[in-house]
Amino acid sequence: MNTEAKQSSVLEIDQESRTLADRVCKQIVTAIVKGDLQPGQKISEPELARTYGISRGPLREAMRRLEGWRLVERKPHIGARVVKLSAQELIEIYRVREALEGMACRLAAEHMTQEEIDSLKALLDSHEQSIEQREGRSYFQKEGDLDFHYRVVQGSKNAKLQEMLGADLYHLVRMYRYQFSVSSSRPKRALKEHRQIIDAIESRDAELAEILMRRHISAARRNIEEKLSAKEQTSRGP
Repeated sequence: MNTEAKQSSVLEIDQESRTLADRVCKQIVTAIVKGDLQPGQKISEPELARTYGISRGPLREAMRRLEGWRLVERKPHIGARVVKLSAQELIEIYRVREALEGMACRLAAEHMTQEEIDSLKALLDSHEQSIEQREGRSYFQKEGDLDFHYRVVQGSKNAKLQEMLGADLYHLVRMYRYQFSVSSSRPKRALKEHRQIIDAIESRDAELAEILMRRHISAARRNIEEKLSAKEQTSRGP
């Protein structure tokens, strides 16, 4: 095999490895977000390799990405675990979201095109069907362009907000946003709030759009606080 052929073969192998890492990374993210892999749960790489039918090389690449997204952490003498935030850390993240996503929503009302708004309204229609299929018990949004909050942040056209909310905090927020919406009345209320937000964006009422987004995230934070409080009381017993 000549040098050019060898280089081509290596590139093909690297591309295949990256493709496998992409696939398994999305699968593991979904498992973490939905709670199939619980916060604090120890991760066995050999077990994951068997579960997802992938070799250790692409799996290690996927794990590195998950660590970068703060969904997985490694501790000396313990190994890899799904990240588990303290109640205080979680509430602090939601307070940051309230401020930053409120700002993003204000900017989205100023910069989103009508085509983007129409697309977002259609997305909410699909979300409503999904909630009905789950009988109102959960509101699962796939990542990226299938996520209402992600689309609003992208609509802000502000690169720094996109970086902070679309990368650094994104998957952690998805995980807790979904898991605290399960088995409550929150999903239908959240969808209604999403529709009110997009109506304000379409009306180009930037101030109202920001207020509604801040209220929406504040309501989600209070829901989390109530659930954490109830869980703590239960663990204490009578």
